[in-house]
Amino acid sequence: MTKSRFAGVVIGMMFTALAWGQSATDAAKQLFDQYVAFGHAYDPGVADLYADDALIRNKRTYPTGEVREMTVPAAKYKTLIRQVMPLARARGDRSTYSDVSYTAEGGRVRIKASRFSELKNYTSPLSLLVGPSPGGKWLIYEELSESRP
Repeated sequence: MTKSRFAGVVIGMMFTALAWGQSATDAAKQLFDQYVAFGHAYDPGVADLYADDALIRNKRTYPTGEVREMTVPAAKYKTLIRQVMPLARARGDRSTYSDVSYTAEGGRVRIKASRFSELKNYTSPLSLLVGPSPGGKWLIYEELSESRP
């Protein structure tokens, strides 16, 4: 293979990777926009954005300084979301997001954001790993969050 042909192949691969990254980032942005919209509408359909095998991990810091980390099975978390949405609406428990970033991670995209709890008046980090399911629908495969009581 000549140097010019090799360079052409490498450049073609770079453009393909760049195009994939842009479409993956666009899909991740659409999923995150839907996640936020469902949350603001208190729509229990937000549970359907999670893969059935998603990893859900939360680090909770108590006023005493004690920190507990818990992992919740995806099925239980999805059921919990559906149950608490009416309660969240009644309490005005709403989050807003800032400093959102998107980074390719393998065949998926890592979304990082600062989440502000309007009810409890604090900001905490949120990390979501999203990607296409075998059927092509983009889902949340991992949620790493922090909270306070």
